[in-house]
Amino acid sequence: MTVHLQGKKVLLRDIRKEDIDEIYYWKYEADDREHLNWNGPYKPLESLSKEEYHSLPRYAESLALVGTDDPRTELIIEIDGKLKGSVGRYWISEETNWCEIGIVIYDSRYWSNGYGREAFQMWIDYLFTHMDTVRLGIGTWSGNERMMRLAAYCGMIEEARVRKARIVRGEYYDAIKMGMLREEWEARKD
Repeated sequence: MTVHLQGKKVLLRDIRKEDIDEIYYWKYEADDREHLNWNGPYKPLESLSKEEYHSLPRYAESLALVGTDDPRTELIIEIDGKLKGSVGRYWISEETNWCEIGIVIYDSRYWSNGYGREAFQMWIDYLFTHMDTVRLGIGTWSGNERMMRLAAYCGMIEEARVRKARIVRGEYYDAIKMGMLREEWEARKD
């Protein structure tokens, strides 16, 4: 099965091997790397060569799922036929069916125009439709107000706030956990 989800503004699709070079470009080479200031800026960016980046286990895992019926761990966001971001998921606890999810739009010219909102909602819908997960959540920091607004718009509520747990550019921020239960997602769909 190929995943190809067309929205009004974005396409979510399976990752392809050639996408890894494009993602590497946005992470390490592009002039516009503003996304790094918001997407986990409290973790240092590991310096990797293009070959090392291609060898990351996450890409081998994502590529191995393409063409199967298994739920994806990552999809590419295309806007106007070009890779502009990605959505992803990872297990917090497989035993309790708890995933956290994320989104990044690399090209800041596409921020605040509804692209991320549509892609994130499509990702949530895809995961609840194709997985038995009972909950989806995000982890972010209090300085990333755009991500918190996006999660709230899509139906997530703040579930935890760990005060002054993240340091970003020398300042303390709160660690934020937001989430949504399957039954809350189902109620929103009705």
